[in-house]
Amino acid sequence: MGSAYKILKEKLSKSIHYLISKEDKVRTQISELEVLINQTEANGGAGGDAGQRALRSAFRHPAGEEGGDAEVDEYQGMLENSGLVGYAQEVLKETDQSCFVQTAKQLHTRIQRATESLRTFHPAADPTFDEFVVDVSKEEALLKELTFGGVPDPPIIDRTRSRVYNEGLIRWEVPEDGLPTDQHILELRKHGAEGGDWRIREKVYGSSSVVCDLDSGSVYSFRVRTHRDAAFSSYSPEVSFHTPPAAVFSFLFNDKCGFSPERLALNKQRDSVESVAGLPFLLAAERVQTGSYICLDYIIGDTGISQGRHYWAFHVEPHSYMVKVGVASDSKLQEWFHNPRDTSSPRYDHDSGHDSGSEDTCYELSQPFTLVTVGMGKLFIPKGSVAAAATGDPGNRVLPMPQRIGICLDYEEGRVFFYDADTMRCLYERQVDCSGTMYPAFALMGSGGVHLEEFITAKRLSYNADGQ
Repeated sequence: MGSAYKILKEKLSKSIHYLISKEDKVRTQISELEVLINQTEANGGAGGDAGQRALRSAFRHPAGEEGGDAEVDEYQGMLENSGLVGYAQEVLKETDQSCFVQTAKQLHTRIQRATESLRTFHPAADPTFDEFVVDVSKEEALLKELTFGGVPDPPIIDRTRSRVYNEGLIRWEVPEDGLPTDQHILELRKHGAEGGDWRIREKVYGSSSVVCDLDSGSVYSFRVRTHRDAAFSSYSPEVSFHTPPAAVFSFLFNDKCGFSPERLALNKQRDSVESVAGLPFLLAAERVQTGSYICLDYIIGDTGISQGRHYWAFHVEPHSYMVKVGVASDSKLQEWFHNPRDTSSPRYDHDSGHDSGSEDTCYELSQPFTLVTVGMGKLFIPKGSVAAAATGDPGNRVLPMPQRIGICLDYEEGRVFFYDADTMRCLYERQVDCSGTMYPAFALMGSGGVHLEEFITAKRLSYNADGQ
């Protein structure tokens, strides 16, 4: 123990003496370290500013500053009466050999490391940041691909796919920059109404909306715009529609009363009928050499009208050979249905054989039916009408066939009106004897087809608890 005590005490004394003799060098190195720390702080701040400009985000000073502080603390401990040297000087005063040896072993190792550090002085941190590189290439690529939602383009109402019948169905084209999360706001206003301001009807996600509770015989304008986040698009151009002049009458084709399944093909929904050549006629065609008459085949609605004002619309195929459309009473229909069918020659109403005009006068009298002829893309006004008689020119009786034809029956007033259902322009009107139950009536000759206007229903999507 005594030998170890002497050896450790001698080595420790020499090491401490060496450190104390190099105090000026230690102070110089401490000063150098403090300068390096200041440079590190300055360069770190400059690097942070550059990083903020590049990444637009906060940048913390890089590590290395803490290393400089720790190194300064280590060198401060080499000065006399402070840190490691001061502690070693106190240990040398210990007289108890066992305690001295136990403490001096660890202390001597620390002093050796401090002595070696003093001889091979090199700062732990590089203040120039030459090897420090911020790679922002990926961030730049992401920023170039990043898009910010600006003001959306306005939608455009599609008039060809929009219509007004029992309700209003408004469809619009979503712009190319449209998103599934865009909300579309449909607005409408009624023409001629007091305070006819625009009213928000509905906010929808999609490209269509059903508008209910529209007044009959009115004109409505519609417009739509898109809402995305906090931005609104400009409004679409206004589009106007005329509502029907009366409540829409709901019916289907009657497949029992007077219906001829041999020459009329009715779909399952009973809202579309087509005139076809019947099998008996085709089987007998070998006996036809010079010509043959094809009779009119009638089909009526399955619901009659005995009061009120009602409107319905339909589409006649443009290629139709001849179709008659209008209204007829139950008694007149029974008369037509019970007449024998003549396939050899047509049956016309009685003609006086001269141009006295007596037939026109008779036609203007109120009768329990009124039918207008449609065929080959034309609509023919009856020759006894006031409009046709005003000029005497038969060409004035021929009008282009509307895409959709509308009929309005006023039972109490005893009048029937024929409309272009797209524009609600009245094409023809006349008196009719509403002495019984009146039915929508259609008669087809040759090839042709009639399709009832489909009712508009508000279809709503329902979602389950999982949102599927």
